[in-house]
Amino acid sequence: MARRSAVAHGRETAVEQERALPPADDRRANGAARGGDRSRAGRWGGSGGRWWVWLGRAVLWAVIIVILVNGIRAPFERFTSDTASSGGATSPQKGAGFPASAGGAFALQFASVYLNYDQKSAAAREAQLRAFIPEGADGQFGWNGVGQSQVQSVQVAGVDARDANNAVVTVLARSADKWFRLAVPVYSSNGAFVISARPALLPPPAKATLPQQGVRERDSALETELAPVLTTFFQAYARNDQASLARFATGAPITGLADAVTFVQVREVNAPRGDAGDRTVTATVAWQIPGAAAGGELEQTYELAMVKKDNAWYVKEIRGTTEPGAS
Repeated sequence: MARRSAVAHGRETAVEQERALPPADDRRANGAARGGDRSRAGRWGGSGGRWWVWLGRAVLWAVIIVILVNGIRAPFERFTSDTASSGGATSPQKGAGFPASAGGAFALQFASVYLNYDQKSAAAREAQLRAFIPEGADGQFGWNGVGQSQVQSVQVAGVDARDANNAVVTVLARSADKWFRLAVPVYSSNGAFVISARPALLPPPAKATLPQQGVRERDSALETELAPVLTTFFQAYARNDQASLARFATGAPITGLADAVTFVQVREVNAPRGDAGDRTVTATVAWQIPGAAAGGELEQTYELAMVKKDNAWYVKEIRGTTEPGAS
């Protein structure tokens, strides 16, 4: 299409066209500005979106790591806490380090002197006590020097260690057919001992009540069958007749009493019903103790683990019984 000349329309037309167009420099500046704005807007929008994505991923991984660390740490903390509370290696036990055996023996020797006194030999008792009591303590350690006392037996019943240096040793003693306990305080340091304070008399241990036991059904036929077997066995057991005991034993050899007693009789056999080839029975046996008066007997109860092989009964183990009221 041919370009029409502005001249044809006169000077006014040309002037209006020139006024409608901005200067060339302004057009270039405005174009550059708009291009720059578009360029910056495009770059900020693209890189800003990627930045938020990476930030979200970092937060997500941080949460996952926290969860994993807590999941691993929790059971470990519970384990270490349980170990400490149960008195494990990290928690020292009460009285750890006190030499209980030696301290008990020291208290036993002291009690043997302390519980025996006679005003006729007070000086000798004081001299013996000096080996046990602190320097400067009363030589008779509480006794007023009048009368006499004698104990028939003294033995250690327990050691209550309070710490590495201090313990109370309980001594069980019998005097004038009465039993009592004596609490003896003992101090220990570098292998040496001393009675740290005056002892205290305590009542004897209380007698326990056995639990009620249900009546077990007894195998009377087996009891009759075992009576002659056990009679022969206990005869050999009393003499420690190894040739005869070997015929009864199954497993480890059985050692007898080597004539420490004389067999009298198997008084009772108690065999509860159970497995036909494996049974634990109790037997009450009467012994005569050498040196006892004529006719004197002592009944004792044994527990025997027995096994039946080829129609013959064998003794697998012989021991004392814990069955309340057995035989």
